[in-house]
Amino acid sequence: MTTDYASQIISSFGPDRPRHILSLSGGKDSAALAIYLRDRVPDIEYIFHDTDKELPETYDYIGRLEAILGKPIVRTTPTDSFDHWLTVYRGMLPSNHRRWCTKMLKLKPFETYVGDGPVINYVGLRADENRTGYISTKPNILAVYPFQDDGLVRADIIGILEDSGLGLPPYMDWGRSRSGCYFCFYQQKIEWVRLLETHPTYFDLAMEYEERAVQFGEQFFWCQNEPLRELAKPERVARIKSDWDKAQAKKRANRKSLSLVETLGGLEVEDDSHLRDGCLVCSI
Repeated sequence: MTTDYASQIISSFGPDRPRHILSLSGGKDSAALAIYLRDRVPDIEYIFHDTDKELPETYDYIGRLEAILGKPIVRTTPTDSFDHWLTVYRGMLPSNHRRWCTKMLKLKPFETYVGDGPVINYVGLRADENRTGYISTKPNILAVYPFQDDGLVRADIIGILEDSGLGLPPYMDWGRSRSGCYFCFYQQKIEWVRLLETHPTYFDLAMEYEERAVQFGEQFFWCQNEPLRELAKPERVARIKSDWDKAQAKKRANRKSLSLVETLGGLEVEDDSHLRDGCLVCSI
């Protein structure tokens, strides 16, 4: 990458000088990209869309990242809360088929913050992944992918985080693979179990949302085919853990030895294929 990465693409906007903006999700890739661009794009703006449904570990991570960057991370709190939009959508909870949460709590605040002037939006997709998700399609916003352009892969991203002193997001210590709301429907069942064990209050709140949904004429489960109340039963928790351990043992047996950086974190961070259909603005 050149000293000033942005100079390579500014010409796309003609005579208007664009703003440079990076949205932070609280995940490892956007955090690493913020550090990577800190000295390459001096006038970059860092923003964090606070849904008020984030994990406490996410707020801690954003706070520590802000200290490392040496400049403020703007919090773009949505004008209307999750509960407001839940009422607007008549009690219909978001799912992978109806991601209104991303649209209303992430994309809308982002586009409001950006306005109508030219913007370069930096996205933390790596060179070793091939996934898509929700990003803005406003004509005044140009999305760019520095990690892909420079060939940086997962090991490079973890190296950036470790070298900076920030490290991986702390929620990975107890086995959550993604940033985003505590009730994110992209969680695996083992992650719901670990949420139950680590943050039972948040698990209970997610269960309350799920059980209230039936009042609006719909049976909805965050886990698609299993209610959280059933998942939380001790015998079911034990079974999910056992199945997970067996699956991971089988996976390890079928792979070559992994490096240390590939096994850091609660979930095996070398395997994030389940993130591919997620919302980029939420989980990168």
